[in-house]
Amino acid sequence: MTTENASSVSEFILMGLTDQPKLQLPLFFLFLLIYLVTVVGNLYLMILICLNSHLHTPMYFYLFNLSFIDNCYSSVFTPKMLISFIADRNVISFRGCMSQLFFFCFFVNSECYVLTAMAYDRYVAICKPLLYTTAMSPQVCSLLMSGSYVMGFAGAMVHTGFMMRLIFCDSNIINHYLCDIFPLLQLSCSSTYANEIVVSAVVGTVVILSGLIIFISYALILFNICHMPSSKGWSKALSTCGSHITTVSLFYGFALLTHVRLPSSGFVEQGKFYTVFSTNVVPMLNPLIYSLRNKDVKIAVKKILKRITN
Repeated sequence: MTTENASSVSEFILMGLTDQPKLQLPLFFLFLLIYLVTVVGNLYLMILICLNSHLHTPMYFYLFNLSFIDNCYSSVFTPKMLISFIADRNVISFRGCMSQLFFFCFFVNSECYVLTAMAYDRYVAICKPLLYTTAMSPQVCSLLMSGSYVMGFAGAMVHTGFMMRLIFCDSNIINHYLCDIFPLLQLSCSSTYANEIVVSAVVGTVVILSGLIIFISYALILFNICHMPSSKGWSKALSTCGSHITTVSLFYGFALLTHVRLPSSGFVEQGKFYTVFSTNVVPMLNPLIYSLRNKDVKIAVKKILKRITN
């Protein structure tokens, strides 16, 4: 087989989450419900932030973008995932697969940097309150957010570009419900060494850079809290950071479990299981995390309800 023929795969078949016929329909309705809750919850938070002027602050500016990213990257793969539960053969074109990979990497990388910007915002708010207006001016916020999207775009371009250089010749069946990096690398009949180096470099850079900034921000916040004279300062600082810490823990925790390769035959199935939480459950929980324990959001909801009833 020549190189031209070997690399002429025009479509892939996504195996989906499970091959058990009895589970297909219940899982379809379960993940459809999760997707609807995710979309409605994040849209609700975005609309709430837009309509309430007292939420037009850096913290909620970042939260608006976090909700936007969660909605977008859930929509990248969930429709194809739902199809896999009810279709006999869930086919995706080569270009469609590469597009899905690109947007998936783009939004995941961007979310890492948005969470990092949110940690920095909390650090400035608690440790440098007198400089907050200057340090987190609209220009700075826009710059940080633009940088998050640019870095996400760069990472996605690198991953997708190197993936498109590979040759796929033996099989076009992806043992997953989305076009992720590792399932695609397993299908390639050419050397994937360069891709693995790129994955390690890009993912390592994102995790180390964002993780280090988040860790340092919260270390300084904790140090500052320990020197606060009143208990009110403690509770206020913890209330403003609690939601973000929960979101970061869930996002990075399941992301690391998804991509850490274990020396076992069940690695693929374990990867699917953790990916479900990382890509479906976490985006659904984020609006709940930031709504249930947030006084500002509760006040905004009451104001909108008053407008509707009056």
